[in-house]
Amino acid sequence: ALQNAELGKRAPRWIRDNEVTMCMKCKEPFNALTRRRHHCRACGHVVCWKCSDYKAHLEYDGNKLNKVCKDCYHVIIGCTDSEEKKRKGILEIESAEVSGNSVICSFLQYMEKSKPWQKAWCVIPKQEALVLYMYGAPQDVKALATIPLLGYTVDDTPKSADLPHSFKLTQSKSVHSFAADNEELKQKWLKVIHLAVKGETPECQNELQVN
Repeated sequence: ALQNAELGKRAPRWIRDNEVTMCMKCKEPFNALTRRRHHCRACGHVVCWKCSDYKAHLEYDGNKLNKVCKDCYHVIIGCTDSEEKKRKGILEIESAEVSGNSVICSFLQYMEKSKPWQKAWCVIPKQEALVLYMYGAPQDVKALATIPLLGYTVDDTPKSADLPHSFKLTQSKSVHSFAADNEELKQKWLKVIHLAVKGETPECQNELQVN
């Protein structure tokens, strides 16, 4: 196995699909129908789609964005193990905890695919400024979803007159639409998101807390 320091610097040995029956990260069994196997391009492990839903720049591939597993993603972007343990499951991080230490947080309207718009408490935490957490409410103890922002394309032209302060994040087949209550709030979010999709974090980590 590659040592942490070498992750992304050297091409890994790929574990063959037939050498495993379950995801090497979450241990979810693979079966013929539902579980497609994916390879982490950093450690070579075979993982399920949920555990491969991360992208990082890999040195051995000319710093191009590659699919990686959650563990490698945290190592490559520099989130340590102890933080990882503190963070429990990726979604089980309490909203109040991240909101109090966030780059930005506020309510936004959210829409996925053709579902109806819903109000979500959205947070980009400081210690993980490339991930957008979505909660049902500011005090929820478990996030509804997380979006690793790296590599998304931002489209900030509103499509609907009803929601003039909207913007969209797209990456291959996934599309996430958001709408803010006013233009000022929309611009604050876009400022952070434009950096995050390129793998950068805001220089001035001052609060963009919006109540």
